[in-house]
Amino acid sequence: MKNLKKRHTFFYTLLRPVVALLVKIKFGYRYEVAKDLPDNYIVLSNHTTDWDVIFVAASFRRMMYAVGSEHISRWPRAYKFLKFAFAPILRPKGTTASSTVKDILRTLKGGNNVLLFAEGVRSWDGLSCPILPSTGKMVKTARCGLVTYRIEGGYFASPMWSGSNTRRGRLRGAPVKVYTPEELAAMSVDEINAAIVRDLHEDAYARQKESPARYKGKNLAEKLENLLFVCPECGRVDPFRSHGDTVECSGCGLTFRYNEYGMLEGAPFETLTEFDAWQKEQVDALARAGGGYT
Repeated sequence: MKNLKKRHTFFYTLLRPVVALLVKIKFGYRYEVAKDLPDNYIVLSNHTTDWDVIFVAASFRRMMYAVGSEHISRWPRAYKFLKFAFAPILRPKGTTASSTVKDILRTLKGGNNVLLFAEGVRSWDGLSCPILPSTGKMVKTARCGLVTYRIEGGYFASPMWSGSNTRRGRLRGAPVKVYTPEELAAMSVDEINAAIVRDLHEDAYARQKESPARYKGKNLAEKLENLLFVCPECGRVDPFRSHGDTVECSGCGLTFRYNEYGMLEGAPFETLTEFDAWQKEQVDALARAGGGYT
């Protein structure tokens, strides 16, 4: 493992400043360098984009083993390099499988640092996704330090529903808090979980309303029908078609715009969070009534 770690550290040290510059140019990303870190720690971050590993790594000069979704193993050429250079820890999508937890704990107890995106999945509506209660137990068992890290602005820079379409705007990342092994030892699992949820929580639209920022790009509304599936005017399901910055209902003709601030113009809802919450309520109401959409 020692020789392998030297290789991984070499590539991490070599490529970290390069990719940090790349995301700074591409997204306008700004970050704070992590300081006063314990000797051994796990970094828990919220999850906003496919670029998050680079965003977080930019803040940490010391090498970390990142936990990634198993789907990256299906990237034939890229994964061969990633495995050789960084040896990511794989886990099934949206879960913390016991085998993955064992790999994380084994890596930490070997004196290495680990990066884990606690939500496991990216947000569709701008709100943080649930974090499994087993996360706190894992941190407690590891008996190492904990660094919580929050990325802000990622939801608008690279929305989950937009596929690979990215935008440039306010995007930043920074450590929220550093917990020492001694502090964690004095905390219960529930207290650790509460701290993680509090530190990583992100409400993209609440932040945007408090301090508006533009996110410039092309075809801003394209693929928004991946998220929106019920028309609030005519009630039809899967009626939306997107083009450029505009979405139109094929049933009643309702047309609305997704602007550079991520806000909706011409729709009954100002934000995607509100729109998505409403359409989920419609589905729940039908389910309770024993009906269904046609």
